[in-house]
Amino acid sequence: MSKGLTLTVIFQAQSLNYGEGVANIAELKKLTRMDGNMYTFASRQAIRYDIVRLGHEFYNWNLQVVDKSKGTVQFKESVTIKDSEEMDLFGYMKTAKKNSEDKGGSLIRSAAVRLSNAISLEPYRSDMDFLNNKGLADRIGEHPNLANSEQHLSYYTYTLTIDLDKIGVDNDIQLENEERAKRVNQLMDIVKVLNRNIRGRQENLSPLFVIGGIYDVANPFFLGRVKINSRNGGYFIDTDMIKETLETNILDKGIIDSTYMGSLSGVFENDDELASLLETRAGSIESFFKNIKEGINRYYGV
Repeated sequence: MSKGLTLTVIFQAQSLNYGEGVANIAELKKLTRMDGNMYTFASRQAIRYDIVRLGHEFYNWNLQVVDKSKGTVQFKESVTIKDSEEMDLFGYMKTAKKNSEDKGGSLIRSAAVRLSNAISLEPYRSDMDFLNNKGLADRIGEHPNLANSEQHLSYYTYTLTIDLDKIGVDNDIQLENEERAKRVNQLMDIVKVLNRNIRGRQENLSPLFVIGGIYDVANPFFLGRVKINSRNGGYFIDTDMIKETLETNILDKGIIDSTYMGSLSGVFENDDELASLLETRAGSIESFFKNIKEGINRYYGV
């Protein structure tokens, strides 16, 4: 039976993803909810970019897999998932130009790894940073250029879901199980220490809290089910939503028995309450990823 891996992460970061902006104001990407609050987000494409960047830095993932030979920047026609971890995990589309001999069309392989946007858990309150280049302008006796940049420090959450059966498989190509397991385990190691370089900063996107597991279906069970509350200056994770989600049954099996949880001590005020939801399957961030990687290896038989 095929298996799906899903995990939902909370991390803390500042001003992760800017949009087009207006005049000299750099605007963060934002979503507006019915309560009138705006929430900043880092797009799934931004998260994917940093995963691939670290995959290349840590594990020498092959990035020399694109060209513009057909008029559009895209993955090379000759490159397959054997050559590219990125194409294997995140899918691809290769298009062909129409001409007198070729009707054109596209070759598509869906992503085995799905990402949500990383959405702030705290509303944006219009904080701004005033910027100028006075230090440089003073050197040549000129007036500085001025700019404003929106700023938001918040907890964020995102969800990653993997169809383990699709990893390393593309039509007549099927990689060895050792290679399939290696690629997913590398992805887990990247998520564990994920970071983002933006505007002179390096933001730490590694988990402060993470919950998930390997299940009989590839479904993002905890997407939209992880919220935080603030009381007396401290942050609490909403345990009611998680507890009810853990009661989910799918294919006559409860997901609670396959779920693990990890958290960094001292970040959230209700550590003990969170741990009580899963007892022996709740622990540190490191223990969470250790258990998940053991499950990955069991699934692929390595």
